[in-house]
Amino acid sequence: MKTIDNKSASVLPPLAHSVLDLIGNTPLLELHQIQKNLKLQGRLLAKLELFNPGGSKKDRVALSMVRRARESGKLAAGQTVVEVTSGNTGTGLAIVCRALGHRFYAVMSAGNTRERAQMMRALGAEVVLVEQAPGSSPGHVTGHDMKLVRERAATLVRELNAFFVDQFENPDNPLAHEQITSAELWEQTGGQIDALVGFVGSGGAVGGLARGLRKRKPSIRVYVVEPAAVSSLASGCCSDAGHAIQGGGYGREKLSLMEGVKVDGYLTCDDNDAAAGARMLASQEGILAGYSTGAQLHAAIELLRGKERGSTIVFLVCDTGMKYFSTGLYP
Repeated sequence: MKTIDNKSASVLPPLAHSVLDLIGNTPLLELHQIQKNLKLQGRLLAKLELFNPGGSKKDRVALSMVRRARESGKLAAGQTVVEVTSGNTGTGLAIVCRALGHRFYAVMSAGNTRERAQMMRALGAEVVLVEQAPGSSPGHVTGHDMKLVRERAATLVRELNAFFVDQFENPDNPLAHEQITSAELWEQTGGQIDALVGFVGSGGAVGGLARGLRKRKPSIRVYVVEPAAVSSLASGCCSDAGHAIQGGGYGREKLSLMEGVKVDGYLTCDDNDAAAGARMLASQEGILAGYSTGAQLHAAIELLRGKERGSTIVFLVCDTGMKYFSTGLYP
């Protein structure tokens, strides 16, 4: 009879009593194959947020925003919740709201992938799809598309007397990463972090991580990645251009959740390079991720080839690539 290795068993996570207990504590992977094959000087460390129950980093902020709204009394027991989403925050909110007894409406542009809407519906959300603005195309959500989504959400909030999560302005969004994700990264790396690379949607992840990590090591450098078609944070240009990197690049020239965060560099990535980065991560490291993760990997590689040569760079694997099979990302 084979005996159990107690040392191996002791590192397993404890029995979870709710799906909410499974959010966070995601693995950190050094990308040895990519580093070796590209002959990079330095280290690439990817935190695998696709291991969260909803398959993305947004599970963390969904839990933070709903829990704190309940604690403060802004969200009453059983009250309906509404949010504007490209799919990842909505998926996290669907999980959290179902677990805590709230009906949830996800308002999303029809230009986002259908898998995202399917996931939210499967998890109990009411999905409201808003048709794209004239001239927009599926898979390329513009700032004007998002304006239409926000208008529909505002109407729903009034009609349903609902709580509007408002991830782009909600301070409990970055707090999840400032207090928890950054602490996990610090422990997993033993504090050996030189730079953070992040694709910006609401700004919650980059803003929160920057604050949390810099409390421990003020010299950590922060780089923001934007779609090449919409470099609005860096230059204020192209506020309504379409691109394939879903979850961000909506033409906002200022993000309140990143207020006060020093950015050491703004980098751009086009659709082709983002796709190539995601495919590289899948084929060489066995991690199936989406466009935004591919954009971050592309940017991190360029940094290791240039001004960050020899550094240790961390980034979040934002979500699972299984949400992109209806696109050309994985032909």
